[in-house]
Amino acid sequence: MLKHHKSWSITVMCRVFCVSRAGYYAWLKRPVSPRDLANQELDNKIKDIFDKHKSRYGSPRITEELQARGETASQNRIANRMKAMSLKAKQAKKFKVTTDSNHKKPVAPNLLEQDFNALKPNQKWVGDITYLWTQSGWLYLATVMDLYSRKVIGWSMSKRINKELVCDALLMALWRRHFPKGVIVHTDRGSQYCSDKYQQLLSDNAIICSMSGKGNCYDNSAMESFFHTLKVECTHDYHFLTREEARKTVFDYIETYYNRVRRHSNNGYLSPDEFELTFNKAS
Repeated sequence: MLKHHKSWSITVMCRVFCVSRAGYYAWLKRPVSPRDLANQELDNKIKDIFDKHKSRYGSPRITEELQARGETASQNRIANRMKAMSLKAKQAKKFKVTTDSNHKKPVAPNLLEQDFNALKPNQKWVGDITYLWTQSGWLYLATVMDLYSRKVIGWSMSKRINKELVCDALLMALWRRHFPKGVIVHTDRGSQYCSDKYQQLLSDNAIICSMSGKGNCYDNSAMESFFHTLKVECTHDYHFLTREEARKTVFDYIETYYNRVRRHSNNGYLSPDEFELTFNKAS
């Protein structure tokens, strides 16, 4: 009411908000408490972070961001202030599975057995495929992630879900990581990953193949978690007209936000790049 008193009469606004004129004027004369001032200052900081990260951060990540800036507010207090301001982070939704395991090609054993912890980079990688809808048709995305930092180190996009899609993503990962040997690369048992071309690429680079059990999405839950995050935080609110528009959006999310900026709970709320930097400094 105070903000809009020049545009609307006090009488009208009091009627709309079901408050009395006397109560409004009494509120104007009441001094602002130190607690109210502190809340106003905290609210501004919370809103700034929430907007900067495009509604992707909930109270845990906002708390970590504020503490990195020297703010001592607890997560409960930040959650309460967000609730008071009606700030709610984007929520996860269910998405369909793209795995095609109806083939007769050989499959590799499950070497990870749902152990997604890695002691150093280039020890365990995971890969998978997801999809994005555009007005021009489907765009498929294959990614490779290093489980040590949860960094996306390889990716490829195409209008076709084929063996070239997954091979290109793995090649990017290999180039970026300078062709390490003995890495366990875990995927589902889809036909693309069982293809001769993909298996030859693994063999040529001394990579150890691991595959999920049939129909068990939990065997590759780290990669599934990334795809959920990508769709909730990046693509869910977009209506792409072309595949190229979707490509640019996904590229920007992975390369300039997820890897470099986004705080990851698995990394003690450091971004993947920051977490790997701590390993490099220690070694």
